[in-house]
Amino acid sequence: MSSDLSGILPRVLIVSRRTLRKNKFVDFVGEYHLDLIVSYGAVPVIVPRVSGVQSLLTSFEPIHGVLLCEGEDIEPCWYQQDDDNGSALSPEELEEIRRLHSSDTSIDKEKDSIELSLARFCLERNIPYLGICRGSQVLNVACGGTLYQDIGKELSKGCAESDRVMHMNYDDYDGHRHGVKLVKSTPLWNWFHEEGGEGEEEEEREILVNSYHHQGVKRLAQRFVPMAFSADGLIEGFYDPDAYNPEDGKFIMGLQFHPERMRKPDSDEFDYPGCPFAYKEFVKAVIAYQKKLNNLTSVPKPVKLNREMENKRKIIVRSFSLAKNLYTTGRGNWSSRDSELEAGAEFLESNTVLSVQQENRLKQMGATVRNAGSYVERLKLNEGREKMAKNVMGKMTVEQLSELLTFYSTMGQICSQVLERKVHDVMNDFSC
Repeated sequence: MSSDLSGILPRVLIVSRRTLRKNKFVDFVGEYHLDLIVSYGAVPVIVPRVSGVQSLLTSFEPIHGVLLCEGEDIEPCWYQQDDDNGSALSPEELEEIRRLHSSDTSIDKEKDSIELSLARFCLERNIPYLGICRGSQVLNVACGGTLYQDIGKELSKGCAESDRVMHMNYDDYDGHRHGVKLVKSTPLWNWFHEEGGEGEEEEEREILVNSYHHQGVKRLAQRFVPMAFSADGLIEGFYDPDAYNPEDGKFIMGLQFHPERMRKPDSDEFDYPGCPFAYKEFVKAVIAYQKKLNNLTSVPKPVKLNREMENKRKIIVRSFSLAKNLYTTGRGNWSSRDSELEAGAEFLESNTVLSVQQENRLKQMGATVRNAGSYVERLKLNEGREKMAKNVMGKMTVEQLSELLTFYSTMGQICSQVLERKVHDVMNDFSC
């Protein structure tokens, strides 16, 4: 294999879904997913749903992105042990759910294991990840979140009649839509900027999305921020703001709905111009991640020296060789070799002297270490502030907390970018 990978398109892994056809298992992936991945410049690589694949994930490398999409319900054992309340459903209710949603409740624990392993693999290596429908639920569970086993039985029954939402309509499978409100200053809000309001100052933005599920996010994992809610309070989209910067190869997101299938009847035209943006930005991140990975793994090309530089190199190497022989043997004619030894000595001297600027940088670093005691005092002060903040936040509503979290996540991202630039400038100064 060539060491130059710059000309190879990035690879996006997608796990297949299993079904029965003519009494045989058949694995498949929805073509809309594949079309969009290819159209934006990446190559889909299908991970077959077969036993043991989860232990072979490194064999699929290089992995530049992962897209997990639709499938059966996730086995509750993966998330119920982390749920304080566990399942509040009776055996009779569970049986009714299996009857109503027979196509989804046929648990596939092997697929669960493969996809959860792949999600954790992405999270460990900061590989771009897009979860659609079941894929968003897998992402939440992989990060310690929980799910409603059945939205109708667990969430809707506690809602006012006017707030109840039909998340699955078998009589109008592709045409069914319901409203979701987008959270301001999130990627979804920006992608659908032309819908739901006038100008930049609108406080609410609502779109109609499709729906093919009876499970959903119950407790959102701590690292994520919601991007959309349905009227019954269900989270319809979320992302990790600290791992979202497509231009820098960062993208961790889950969408409960299917934007790739939000198309007008008998047409490939999308319901909204923003529908394909999740795939567009995801592939953008995948391409950027590939470039970063290639830079880390690329082998530097040997430097070609002109004749003069090559002669100097040989003289310096000769000088070091003579010095080594003199040191190890203690023999040799010193007077006849002084001039040859001088070339190596001059080279070493010219490459070990620190500039004034470099010396100042080292002094500043030493002062920082010596002043570490003041940092400890600041930590103690922050503990008191944290306790006070928790008391205040405990009295805030979910919407207020969501807006607050979005704001500070944005500030954190900006701070991280500025800090990275400053550190880069310092390192450049030090290397001068």
